Amino acid sequence: MSNTKRIGQTALYERLSRDDEMQGESNSITNQKQLLESYAKRNGFANIYHYTDDGVSGTTFDREGFQKMIKAVEENKVSTVIVKDMSRFGRDYLKVGFYTEILFKEKGVRFIAINNGIDSEKQAESDFTPFLNIMNNGMQEIHQEKYNLSSEQEWKRVKEYHQAFHTAITETLRTNRNYLSIKRVQRS
Repeated sequence: MSNTKRIGQTALYERLSRDDEMQGESNSITNQKQLLESYAKRNGFANIYHYTDDGVSGTTFDREGFQKMIKAVEENKVSTVIVKDMSRFGRDYLKVGFYTEILFKEKGVRFIAINNGIDSEKQAESDFTPFLNIMNNGMQEIHQEKYNLSSEQEWKRVKEYHQAFHTAITETLRTNRNYLSIKRVQRS
């Protein structure tokens, strides 16, 4: 990994799949852009560039906006990548892991997933990010189930389960991170 800090682009990545459109306005590209820009400004990130994929599934990484962002990372133009949450980045945990744990680290790129409380600059080595990637991958299977459901009411139950499950996982990860932080302080 590069230990040299660079000043480069702050890449704000937004993605919305056709499935996400059914979940309402909170996931819209416009709302993601506002959330990411607000976070970037509050935290002193500059040189902001948006990379956007609208109507594209997170199971594929052959997305135009995503590929442009990765090309900029590979050309050492990006210093930070910020996303709303891990599921916006992608839903294939192995590929997400490659980008966030290998490529970004090799290129010295900081990765932040706001709603998951993930910041590679502040993460411990015993990080829960890979676990969250696996959970996002599993959630894709739930999304696929909607195509097999015969009624809107059944789809509504699956959607409610998905939202509750995601909230529970996110809170568990935050609690575990807080516990590990307290343990590290106690050992010091």
